[in-house]
Amino acid sequence: MTKSIALTAGGTGGHLFPAFSLAQELGRRGYEIDLITDMRGHHYGSDFPARQIHQVPAATLAGKNPIAAVKTALQLGRGTAKARKILTKLKPACIIGFGGYPTFPPMFAAKSLGIPAILHEQNAVMGRANRMLAGKCKAIALSFEQTIHVEGELAQKSRHTGNPVRDVVIQAAKIPYPEITADGPFNLLVFGGSQGARYFSDEVPPAINLLPQDIRNRLHIVQQCREEDMGRVDAAYKKAGIDFEISTFFTNLPEIIAHSHLVLARAGASSVTELSVIGRPSILVPLPHALDNDQLRNASFLQKAGGAICMEQKDLDAARLAHDIAKLAGDPALLQNAARAAMGVGKPDAVQRLADLVEEVAGA
Repeated sequence: MTKSIALTAGGTGGHLFPAFSLAQELGRRGYEIDLITDMRGHHYGSDFPARQIHQVPAATLAGKNPIAAVKTALQLGRGTAKARKILTKLKPACIIGFGGYPTFPPMFAAKSLGIPAILHEQNAVMGRANRMLAGKCKAIALSFEQTIHVEGELAQKSRHTGNPVRDVVIQAAKIPYPEITADGPFNLLVFGGSQGARYFSDEVPPAINLLPQDIRNRLHIVQQCREEDMGRVDAAYKKAGIDFEISTFFTNLPEIIAHSHLVLARAGASSVTELSVIGRPSILVPLPHALDNDQLRNASFLQKAGGAICMEQKDLDAARLAHDIAKLAGDPALLQNAARAAMGVGKPDAVQRLADLVEEVAGA
């Protein structure tokens, strides 16, 4: 009889991408996979490799307003009741949570039903939702060996697996670093989620205008933009005479990363992981004001390895950004060394490690 495994993740790419990767690997091992997520899950999960995608009500624990707190509690209660019905029907051998408050209802329901649970933490800092759930889990899988807030009993049941990447990332990692010459094209990729996309739409075009003309002549930019920013970014690059491509979303982003000489991005866990597995140099601008500074710690890890430059947003302006892009574009050896350094800390086998842990906990 085929065993069932349940995955639960918040409805953003950072949580769903590693869940997607694990679903692919467990499917190859013969398991039936079900995903439980929130009402945003359809944005990323339309092709999720699962038997079924189940959506449950969820809410974020935020603020001190007592009325909001009651509404949040009621929403989470409804979500837990629905998740309990789903899990009672599925009878999974194990459930794996990938973080975000939407994992609360399925993980609480699993605990009440005696279903063994694993948490996977993508960042170098354990998120608040995972910290609240960690004590209820049988095992914790870590992307970074040194993870803030994992100590004592939590450390004892933790295992360093790395952050799983999808099959398309593994395929992209086979593409060699593109040849770079003094007068050949220089491919710059710019992306960073909704908040990053807005910031980069504001800051990158002015920086490009400050680049020396010889670099601008070589430059090919691929940039993610929000719909409302497309017009002004398009106009700015056309005025500057830059060869460019802009879009609100790139379905083949790992392949574009692989064909880039340099990447400018935020420092979310999935971005840092894919840059290291594919092995591409980057300038990382962590999202400011993030809880626990998780993106800053992610970026600092890759910078310490020699694969990235970490720039805090408060210290960055067009002149600084132009200076660093020009320096890197003019030093192919530096870029190639950074690419090798990034790949040196990548863990392309993370999904196999995590799947092994799942089978261990599930009693396979």
